[in-house]
Amino acid sequence: MYRNCHIEGVRNCIFHVPNYIDSNVKSGSQIRPIKMLEAFREIGYQVDIVMGYGRERKEQIKKIKEKILCGQKYDFLYSESSTMPTLLTEKNHIPLYPLLDFGFFRFCKIRGIRIGIFYRDIYWKFEEYKQEVSKYKQMISIPMYKYDLRKYRRLTDVLYLPSLQMRDQIIEYNISNIKALPPGAIKNRRIIAERKRYYETRKDGNLKLFYVGGVKGLYDLTVFLKAIYNEKYVYLTICCKKDEWESEKRRYKPYLTERVEIVHLSGDDLAECYLKADICSCCFEASEYRSFAMPIKLLEYIGYVTPIIVTKGTEAGNFVEKFQCGFCVDYNEEDIVQVLKDIYHQQKVLLEKHRKTLVCLEENTWVQRAYQVKEDLKENCNEAAITKEN
Repeated sequence: MYRNCHIEGVRNCIFHVPNYIDSNVKSGSQIRPIKMLEAFREIGYQVDIVMGYGRERKEQIKKIKEKILCGQKYDFLYSESSTMPTLLTEKNHIPLYPLLDFGFFRFCKIRGIRIGIFYRDIYWKFEEYKQEVSKYKQMISIPMYKYDLRKYRRLTDVLYLPSLQMRDQIIEYNISNIKALPPGAIKNRRIIAERKRYYETRKDGNLKLFYVGGVKGLYDLTVFLKAIYNEKYVYLTICCKKDEWESEKRRYKPYLTERVEIVHLSGDDLAECYLKADICSCCFEASEYRSFAMPIKLLEYIGYVTPIIVTKGTEAGNFVEKFQCGFCVDYNEEDIVQVLKDIYHQQKVLLEKHRKTLVCLEENTWVQRAYQVKEDLKENCNEAAITKEN
């Protein structure tokens, strides 16, 4: 766990995101920057923000440069990369500000401000990306993605990845200081108390499973639905976008029963689904991409202190095995059924796993992620930096 350094007065940092963030969109690429920003403030930082489209960032950068030239001290600059190449983050994806962001990084680096960048994803290297994106767009985007990594090598003090396993995907760029900075969880005392009461007073009975997320492509639920089809003690609630379900429901129809409920909820209504669940599912086919990808949804499940069923051979599976906060299975119908049967016949294991999940939550909040960045990047911190390995 990352502990706070003694802070004399107000500390300052720069928070940079090279694109517009829509707080109403619930995807990981929109949620994570907001949570990290909130976490830096929570640990005591005055945060100067560079975020938005190019024109906004240009004005924000100008003001920060003026502060630095007038003697303002910053402990570090932390940046969250976009899912798009940095130069293509305008609404029209035209590189209207080609020197803006990396020029600002260079300005800060020359003046001794340490820089950490979270590199979100490398989906562009995989066949799935090439199947989804036209050849013409690939000809533009892939060289731009490579350009980002070359700049990161030259300008960053620490490059953060969702998991250390992902560094094998960028080994050719010879980036020396790489650390893991997976997603964080939200710690809510009311939720913790309700979940504790739920598991401690729960009577043996049917297993209530909950899944929230996509239902196509990488998030195909077919095998899982086939596995529970004949298991009369398993009830599953799937929460997904309505339009996505409408496009996929015909494919899933043969595997649906009255024990599978489809909902399209958010906010407090979604929280109610979590609070009724025994287990959350993050069970998908293992792949090279999933061997290092760390789904933000996994940590949302942890925030609701709910044990998770995950696939072996994935980074999510490694995480759950490390903290013993759920159940790891091989991705096939037989193994999924066997694990669920074992849980059903030994239901006290749910309380044990809940307690492990609570320990996991304490060590994996967004605030802990912010402390890690501070300790990694703030040179005059009195405590030694701690590298968190997966």
